[in-house]
Amino acid sequence: MSAAFWVNNAGIGMPLIWLAGAGLILLLGAVWSCRGGRGGLWKVWCVLLRAGGIAALLFCLLDLQRMVPRATPGANLIAVVADNSMGMQVCDRGEQMSRGKLMQSLLDPEKAGWIGEVEGVFELRRFTFDSRLQSVRDFREMSFDGRASAIGATLCDVSKRLSGRAVAGIILFTDGISTDNAEELIRGVSLPPVYPVMIGRSGGLRDLAIKSAQASQTAFEDAPVTLRVEVTACGWRGEEVVARLSDDSGRPVMEFAERARKDPEILVFNFRWRPEKAGLSFYHVQVGGRAQMDSAGASGTVDEATLLNNARTVAVERGRGPYRVLYVGGRPNWEYKFLKRALEVDDQIQLVGLVRVAKREPKFEFIGRAGETGNPLFRGFGDQSREETTRYDQPVLLRLDTRDDAELSSGFPRTPDDLYAYDAVILDDIESGFFEAVQHGLIRSFVAERGGGLLMLGGIDSFAEGGWGKTPVNAVLPVYLDRAESAKGIGPYRLELTREGFLESWARLRDNEKDEEARRTEIPAFDVLNHVGEPKPGATLVARAVDAVGHEHPAIAVQRFGRGRVAAVMIGDIWRWGMRNAEARLDMEKSWRQLVRWLTSDVPRRIELAVEPQSGAAPGTVRIEARVRDGRFEPVDDASVTVEIQAVPNHAVLRTNETVAVGPIRVRSEASDHESGLYTANFAVRDSGAYHVTAYVTNSVGAEIGRAETGCSIDLTGDELRSLQPDARLLAAIAKQTDGEVVTPEQLGVLAKRLPAMRAPVMESVAKSAWHTPWLFLFALGCFVVEWWLRRTRGLP
Repeated sequence: MSAAFWVNNAGIGMPLIWLAGAGLILLLGAVWSCRGGRGGLWKVWCVLLRAGGIAALLFCLLDLQRMVPRATPGANLIAVVADNSMGMQVCDRGEQMSRGKLMQSLLDPEKAGWIGEVEGVFELRRFTFDSRLQSVRDFREMSFDGRASAIGATLCDVSKRLSGRAVAGIILFTDGISTDNAEELIRGVSLPPVYPVMIGRSGGLRDLAIKSAQASQTAFEDAPVTLRVEVTACGWRGEEVVARLSDDSGRPVMEFAERARKDPEILVFNFRWRPEKAGLSFYHVQVGGRAQMDSAGASGTVDEATLLNNARTVAVERGRGPYRVLYVGGRPNWEYKFLKRALEVDDQIQLVGLVRVAKREPKFEFIGRAGETGNPLFRGFGDQSREETTRYDQPVLLRLDTRDDAELSSGFPRTPDDLYAYDAVILDDIESGFFEAVQHGLIRSFVAERGGGLLMLGGIDSFAEGGWGKTPVNAVLPVYLDRAESAKGIGPYRLELTREGFLESWARLRDNEKDEEARRTEIPAFDVLNHVGEPKPGATLVARAVDAVGHEHPAIAVQRFGRGRVAAVMIGDIWRWGMRNAEARLDMEKSWRQLVRWLTSDVPRRIELAVEPQSGAAPGTVRIEARVRDGRFEPVDDASVTVEIQAVPNHAVLRTNETVAVGPIRVRSEASDHESGLYTANFAVRDSGAYHVTAYVTNSVGAEIGRAETGCSIDLTGDELRSLQPDARLLAAIAKQTDGEVVTPEQLGVLAKRLPAMRAPVMESVAKSAWHTPWLFLFALGCFVVEWWLRRTRGLP
């Protein structure tokens, strides 16, 4: 900070007059000594230099004093915070000591003189941190075994602990690799200036680290699970990096290799495979060099900074079925036969059929025998009582693969409790008049509110031809029915995927574009097509039908509606595809399965369970969320939810972790204040490993509503060591946000000298005499020396 002003304790009146007179006499003497002779401009310079030196000495003789603000000794605090995480065990290339040992030497008062200088003015408070902040007397006993570097939470905690005290700054020793969202956590928090001291060098390591591993699911039958693994490769330029996926028994599933082209580089590995069993499974991904992976398990020296960040465990959930799909057909047809045959081999799908074999007919007196009210079609079968016999003015329905005799006994469901028991509905060649008005609204709410899937297939009684354009279901469909094409196409129709269709995994049957194009050319032409308008905004046209003269018509379209998914297939004779040959039939059946899986993939369950990392909390803390709904899929607010967390027993998939086998832990969930039907619980995981989570839900009287299961994998070590390159950007952002500055280890001495003069809560003004200002004397001496040198070299008197 700059000085405020100059003063003189004894006043500057008479001394200034005497000194001014003396200075004038000396100046005149200097001018007189340079008179005459040669020299010209050099004489002027000599006069100016001598005058400057004389002025500097006279200024000192005035005994002027400068008021300098500085931190009041002993009145302010400086917090010294050191990183005690596992990342400090790393040794940079060319260094004899690890980052932790180097940091300890910088914090040793016997070796580091800067600490004594700071302690002469400030009161020091010493802390270490990993996942939590800890006060220490010195830094000699640091173990560097912490599994997290919660930089953001640490700075906030320091501010809270020292709240109300005069804190002049925080000196933070770390490599900047934070396991929490430090920038977000400190935003809006009142912090003193932070002076990060970056430990470690960028680019000084040879290491492979798994940055992230995320699993997702698609409807693609051959590989429904995709695992995206990002690996940071430092010091591996030009070398091959291998990533291997293993199942929960340690058996390799697949392996990929990539060559690093630059240093550092982020390599991306995409594993796509089909798990052998449904439900929850744990998979293990490991990366390394080719020689290291080929000799896995053998002892030997590995040329890598650490192996603790080379492996991750991932939880994969493949299906929580079976999903129940209700098929409603207007007449027996080939479509249902092939659809049923395709879904029979899928253990995740249960197809329930409601097929109309005869429409309702007007009842006349002359039809049937005298006194007979039932349809003669059922004569001779079962009970012929009035209650059991289908009447003439009722359609004849055939129920297929129902759960019990009561299911669909009254035809298509008329209440939400009955319809919402299904996950998807398929309407095949059936007119809107088959349904009552309340059932039209029920189908719409089934998609929008329950989140179910709806598929309408083409046929003579489908779409606009079936009168669906003036029903609530019209709003659900992805195409306009009231804007049908005026010019009808001329069959046969050739099916083509759109560009958007190629991006839909369920619409493809091959894993590459070349094979997919070859397969598409083998699909036979179709004869039945319902003509509709263009797709609605937000809908996706997956396939188009090209007629005999080259005109294109919408063939397959999909969209999201409310919480559910809707698909419209305007082709009414898909079954022709399966009649071509055996291979074509297999492709058609696979296409049916993928489409139905897409319909049901995101259908909500009555009880849904999710485990998410808790932002802003200690590393390893997870948030367990349970959403509870009743039979109408309305949120339940008076439920009781108990969550059970069980560590998966130690097996091959956890061989890189140190999971402690403990009994199940039960946690009571609390109802959320922000979302109806949501119950949450926070759980702090202390050991890395895989965990099985189960939620038990009971109603207000203690009866069980249901339960849900999921899994999660916590790798505290992997998160801490996901990168070993010091994060200079984060440290610079923290320093800028708190009005501090980044300091190198070599600059600690300079910082110690500057701190007393920098802004602090408690400041004082100190008088500093000009007589004790070394640069003034150096200036005067410099002027006289230069003036003497000019006279000697230029021959001046």
